[in-house]
Amino acid sequence: MPLTISDDDFRRLTSFIQAHYGINLTEKRQLVSSRLSSVVSEQGYSSFTPFITKLLEEKNPNQLELVLNRLTTNYTFFMREQEHFEFFEKTILPDLVRRHQRDKVLAIWSAGCSSGEEPYNISICIKEFLGAQAKLWDTRVLATDISQQAMAKAKRGIYDLPDTIPDHWRKRYFNKVAGSDGKYQVAPEIRNNVIFQTFNLMDPIKFRLKFDVIFCRNVMIYFDQPTKDALVRRFYDATVPGGYFLISHSENLSKNAPYRTIAPSTFQK
Repeated sequence: MPLTISDDDFRRLTSFIQAHYGINLTEKRQLVSSRLSSVVSEQGYSSFTPFITKLLEEKNPNQLELVLNRLTTNYTFFMREQEHFEFFEKTILPDLVRRHQRDKVLAIWSAGCSSGEEPYNISICIKEFLGAQAKLWDTRVLATDISQQAMAKAKRGIYDLPDTIPDHWRKRYFNKVAGSDGKYQVAPEIRNNVIFQTFNLMDPIKFRLKFDVIFCRNVMIYFDQPTKDALVRRFYDATVPGGYFLISHSENLSKNAPYRTIAPSTFQK
């Protein structure tokens, strides 16, 4: 049976998480108590109060990450929302390659990349599009997530491949992992094209370059509207003029968002 969380403990925990990570759990009381009860018990506590008190006083990064990982879902897969990747290859990449013929540098950010499938997927699309020209370009994708655990899995690049992966991709961009019961590892040429970095989306965005494309899909579902609006404004400021912004099909931008809509869940500055 899940432990019961008091009004005060629930408020203390959810207020802290929202203030520091933007994640709104104020309507998720049952989820919080059910997903954290085992953590509380495993650490020798019989109630939430001393666990939350220690968590908020010490702010131990490993403990905070454990709690965040339990309360959010790091669920993703290759070719998720496939229409986005088709639009990326047919419309966005031709535009960017025209624009960057001189410097041959693309700046793409996978924000909230979870276990890494999205940035690897983006890199494969780029390699497919550029073909033999790919080696002349700097197309490294920045991939960020708040979770060290997700980053570690992403860097390993070992997955069960879904049926959404085209056969020729499987042969060209993945290597079977011996003795792993059918798992594959992303090939080095694709792994080396992704730069993984932990990053909290509540922090100021101060990367060296502005981005041609920002993917932020299935991340803002955890944020309330003011947090979402402020983040979209930061993304907009970090996008080059004419650059693109993609969110998941289950998400919406508010009517006063600065980007203009050009396709479903796809926007341009």
